Amino acid sequence: MRQIIKIDENLCDGCGLCVPACHEGAIQIRDGKARLVSEQMCDGLGDCLGYCPRGALTIEKSGEESASEPEAPAAPKAEKTMPADTVAPDAVRQTALGNWPVQLHLVNPSAGYFRNADVLVAADCTAFTMGDFHGRYLKGKVLVIGCPKLDSHTESYVRKMTAMIDGSQINTLTVIIMQVPCCGGLLRMAQEACTGASRKVPLKLVVAGTDGNVLKEEWL
Repeated sequence: MRQIIKIDENLCDGCGLCVPACHEGAIQIRDGKARLVSEQMCDGLGDCLGYCPRGALTIEKSGEESASEPEAPAAPKAEKTMPADTVAPDAVRQTALGNWPVQLHLVNPSAGYFRNADVLVAADCTAFTMGDFHGRYLKGKVLVIGCPKLDSHTESYVRKMTAMIDGSQINTLTVIIMQVPCCGGLLRMAQEACTGASRKVPLKLVVAGTDGNVLKEEWL
């Protein structure tokens, strides 16, 4: 299985903004609509998603598989036992993530999954630091991530969060940052978006220490 771009022709208005955003040249405008002209050229990373103002682009899984050598018969598997304190592999793979893409530069704030959603804006490092990130904070929320120090799209981020509040009518906005100076920029962007929006939504702040413990959790 691999991921490719899917284009909803009913939503596409043929503006063409997605074409230069596709560095592989897999998208072209034909008959007034954006078309995926080559599934093989599409890398499935979704760089083009954030450029569609109509939300016509999504990512789907394709059954196409790359050609490969026939698999040799599997050798008999020896039964394995796990120590009592070992977590089962299925449990390790469980995720609370329900949307894609998640990087603020790539997301379309008008995408359907933002509609009336509880949105979690997380600094890039938080999910790697907090062991209970998925179960405690991400579950039931739509995720976007960013880094105010490394990313160069801060004005765009404010506009996108404002559009989520006003256009997609989100319910709440939760910001999770690390206790490091640069992370404060992500909170300031969220606060600026809330101030500039015509609607008012509850804004929650969660601050994590470098040891993964929560140092602060409060509604602002």
